[in-house]
Amino acid sequence: MAKMRTVDAIVAILEKEGATEAFGLPGAAINPLYSAMKAHGGIRHTLARHVEGASHMADGYSRAKAGNIGICLGTSGPAGTDMITGLYAAQADSIPILCFTGQAPVAKLHKEDFQAVDIESIAKPLTKMAMTILEPGQVPGAVQKAFQLMRSSRPGPVLLDLPFDVQMAQIDFDIDAYEPLPVEKPRATRRQAEKALDMLTAAQKPLIVAGGGIINADASDKLVELAEILNVPVVPTLMGWGAIPDDHRLTAGMVGLQTSHKYANATFLESDFVIGIGNRWANRHTGSIEKYTAGRTFVHVDIEPTQIGRVFSPDFGIVSDAGYALEALIEVARERQAAGTLPDYSAWVRSAQEKRGRMQRRTHFDNVPIKPQRVYEEMNKAFGPETTYVSTIGLSQIAGAQLLHVFGPRKWINAGQAGPLGWTGPAALGVVRGKPDETVVALSGDYDFQFMIEELAVGAQFQLPYIHVVVNNSYLGLIRQSQRGFEMDYHVSLAFENVNSTGLSATAAGYGVDHVKVAEGLGCKAIRVENPEDLAAAFDKARALMAEFKVPVVVEVILERVTNISMGTELDNVTEFEDLAGRHEDAPTAIVALLD
Repeated sequence: MAKMRTVDAIVAILEKEGATEAFGLPGAAINPLYSAMKAHGGIRHTLARHVEGASHMADGYSRAKAGNIGICLGTSGPAGTDMITGLYAAQADSIPILCFTGQAPVAKLHKEDFQAVDIESIAKPLTKMAMTILEPGQVPGAVQKAFQLMRSSRPGPVLLDLPFDVQMAQIDFDIDAYEPLPVEKPRATRRQAEKALDMLTAAQKPLIVAGGGIINADASDKLVELAEILNVPVVPTLMGWGAIPDDHRLTAGMVGLQTSHKYANATFLESDFVIGIGNRWANRHTGSIEKYTAGRTFVHVDIEPTQIGRVFSPDFGIVSDAGYALEALIEVARERQAAGTLPDYSAWVRSAQEKRGRMQRRTHFDNVPIKPQRVYEEMNKAFGPETTYVSTIGLSQIAGAQLLHVFGPRKWINAGQAGPLGWTGPAALGVVRGKPDETVVALSGDYDFQFMIEELAVGAQFQLPYIHVVVNNSYLGLIRQSQRGFEMDYHVSLAFENVNSTGLSATAAGYGVDHVKVAEGLGCKAIRVENPEDLAAAFDKARALMAEFKVPVVVEVILERVTNISMGTELDNVTEFEDLAGRHEDAPTAIVALLD
């Protein structure tokens, strides 16, 4: 047993719990914790330019690799409120991040002290636990509990608020005697697995909906194994994208109103049974519940009991970690396979494959300014299966999800439910911290990119290289498209004549912000593309610049101002604004090989 400050105990616990990657901003109220990190030396810290950016970096780091828990640190009041959007994004997608905020001394909490705010009350709805620690002796137990909560059941963020005097207080603590608390995850029973498979095998056209819970459970290989044993098509959700590779013969595409495929919606509407594993029936996936559920039987597997029946009541619900559920289902399915009692779904699989071959959207356009579909076609060619994509919201993300291809778990990093503008850049930096040896490619529209553009300097300072593709139509594209229903185009244009536009083409000059100059001013490299024939060379050059300078490289693509992206109000009412390809030529090479 040794006497030490509470902050020294915190840092020792962080290292023992395996959470050693921190993102934040030092300041007066949190300086004791920073002094402990400096003295201990076991925590790597990345200095952000904005505390919201730091929270998104921690989020991206946690999403990058199974088991990661990113740490976010900030001073007092404003830092805590800046973290709220980051907490929301993490909580909405079941991502564990641990946030520490500095606070005024305990005796001054009720005196409206400088930068003192009741961050515990503010953060509680967006965390698994938010706590202002008022007694020094509670600190080790609160941190211990935080790790247990973040890892147990449905993962999520925790915020611990540390008054200055609590940070400086001396306590007795022995790190060698410290042990992490057990992680609690429900497990499907054999009887539940048997019933679920009884229901599946009674169907003629079953589907598996693979949610983000499968990726959180690091169970993508189990999903593929189950699908192959049963020979049943798989529909990944946006958060589950990559749980089964896009070039797998059983991949049926994404269903939904926006981030979806025409062929996947058609296949889903023909199905008569759906088992959802680790998903939450998000409204952009389902459309109306009446249309989504009509004529289908549902089994829902989720780690959180209150998720079962939240959106609609399934015919059978199983509370289980996705990995444990898949293990139980595989065990029973293998026994039935050996006994020869599994139905033959080959014709159903061929039907899904046929739709996939016939209903690809068109991508090959030679227009100048560039159509966005062509950008994603060229990205598919330029970036291989090892690529990790990072994106958040907007027409750029919706079109990207419709047209890009992902070949493994955690290769698509996306703030799915919250979709906060500005998330992409800082989250990509966190992903690079978590995947230092992989190619990371971020995708933003111009507005998302501008929201937290200052965080590019973090990538330059700490040599965190990635490629940031910015598709620039100088519009709030998704909002403009949604305003069509109101017959207006109101305050959604970002275009203006830049008075510093010397050297820009007439088109680019009218788009307003010179992203290339801004990126270069922040210490990064940048390329502007205005002709679709130059996209491939630009992506090659971006790779070379990233390798040479070890900084973020921005590839700005000047798009046509208005392109409407396919979306709708129901699964059978998605408006296609461009002609479908209707043939294989516009499909990516890996998909063509699969379909042929």
